[in-house]
Amino acid sequence: MTQLDLSGVLVPTTTPFDPVTGELDLVGFRANLRSLLDHPVRGILVGGSTGEAVLLDEEERGRLLEGARDVIPDDRILVAGTGAESTRSTIHLCAMAADNGVDAVLVQPPAFYRGAMNDRALITHYAAVAEASPVPVILYQVPLRLSTLEFATSLVSELSRIDNVVGIKDSRGSLELLGELITATPEGFQVLAGSGAAFYGALSLGAVGGILAVANLDPAGSAAIHTEVCAGNSAGAGKIQERIGPLHTGVVGLGVPGIKAGLDLLGLRGGPPRQPLHPLDDSGRAAVAGFLEKADLLVTT
Repeated sequence: MTQLDLSGVLVPTTTPFDPVTGELDLVGFRANLRSLLDHPVRGILVGGSTGEAVLLDEEERGRLLEGARDVIPDDRILVAGTGAESTRSTIHLCAMAADNGVDAVLVQPPAFYRGAMNDRALITHYAAVAEASPVPVILYQVPLRLSTLEFATSLVSELSRIDNVVGIKDSRGSLELLGELITATPEGFQVLAGSGAAFYGALSLGAVGGILAVANLDPAGSAAIHTEVCAGNSAGAGKIQERIGPLHTGVVGLGVPGIKAGLDLLGLRGGPPRQPLHPLDDSGRAAVAGFLEKADLLVTT
């Protein structure tokens, strides 16, 4: 299988819902994608944590992928989140995603029975998924504030040597731990940052790119950090990072409701999250507006 180049910024897109019916807003979804793709991002992730994947049913995931595939040009990539609690379900979701034309899948670990998810269980799980998946597999170290488990560096080293496992998204936000992954995995295994607050530092350590929720709000700036680092312009990259870092901490740190509020303020389709998540209150939205203003993304009159 040809190695898939993951370098650059992938945007883990949100999932808009109709505020009255609660059903998918596919028109708004596709409009958001077109706006994101006006900027030099590497591609789009559908069905990640930012996309409220755990609140979607399988039919909705398929409709989102089908809608995204028509919008994404051939020079960009489409990645689908396909992690599930059973190996069987994960394999099924990988096959469904491949049928909808994705270029790779992002697979979070099963974590409900966390105490039973030792190294042997996880290696067996990912080996089976990677063998069955028609497209390359990216491991997903989910942010530790969510319901998940943490991969040991030694485990990632073993998983990285499984055929068809091509990279990892590390959303812990620790440059020390991300650096360990880069050192412990073989050449060609692609480490992606999951924290917009640590993106420049991650690239400096050898990460090839990032899957960054903050890129929903500032795709141009997020992509520019990668461009400047590749061009050897550390000062330029650092200056952009100084602007984006607080946006990650202040808005992405509020979770899906914060990102969706930011999209609404920027004239894109944010809308309400799906219950049991709730939208931000007025003070929360005002705080988001303040961070967008400080990042020069929102002009007030």
